[in-house]
Amino acid sequence: MSASDSLSNPIGVYDSGIGGLSVLRALQDLLPGEDWVYFGDQARVPYGNRSLEEIRQLADGVTQFFLNRKVKAMVIACNTASAAALKYLRGRYPELPIIGMEPAVKPAAEQTRSGHVGVLATPSTFQGDLYASVVERFAQDVAIHQATCPGLVAQIENGHLKTPKTLRILREAIEPMLAEGVDTLVMGCTHFPFVIPAITQISAGRARVIDPAPAIARQVRRVLEKNDQLSPRTSAGQTTYFTSGDALRMQRQIQQLLGIQTPARALRWHAEALEVE
Repeated sequence: MSASDSLSNPIGVYDSGIGGLSVLRALQDLLPGEDWVYFGDQARVPYGNRSLEEIRQLADGVTQFFLNRKVKAMVIACNTASAAALKYLRGRYPELPIIGMEPAVKPAAEQTRSGHVGVLATPSTFQGDLYASVVERFAQDVAIHQATCPGLVAQIENGHLKTPKTLRILREAIEPMLAEGVDTLVMGCTHFPFVIPAITQISAGRARVIDPAPAIARQVRRVLEKNDQLSPRTSAGQTTYFTSGDALRMQRQIQQLLGIQTPARALRWHAEALEVE
């Protein structure tokens, strides 16, 4: 298929759950004429404690699903899946442009005044080569403080954005960093931007927060422009939502997080393939 033939094809956006909606929101704002297919693997969320090999298998199944829907590009809107599977998927599907999440350590290192940067992410993200490479390239002159925020992804999946438990998880992660002089916090998981208001409350102006979603949206636009695949449509595009979990639950989450009412469709894993329920 030539680039011109695929101009109207959708772009796939994939996360372990609903965290990728924070990236989708930025994508829709920057590229309003594009169509999107969003998939949240809510039957398997969280990914953070799964093995790299298991995450690669899941990401492969999602990629096959997107290819069956003739996507012209794919965004892995999940730091954990990007860390585990981005390089693997690019090697396996060289014809498909795949854009992944990269922890925003570079802008944090450039913006910090204290020389101390905090990164909130899952264990698998911290264990991946991608994160290690970013730190090595861009953060040799700053001190990196890491926190995995156990249980935070589940809290966000359940819509508990500012409950006492969520605030406790965030305080346990952030307050020691602030005590060490951290003045810049990186959201290393796409779920976490949805609790930025709570993080801002806890930090009380002592640290700026970096959400990587706008930068990822700009990178997707650059890739589409390079491949001559930008949609020429001037009207708003459409988004189709899928989940491997409960479709009605995802609909409620989309309304809560994005403020829109829209249907979601259920998929089920059969062996290593996704099928419409």
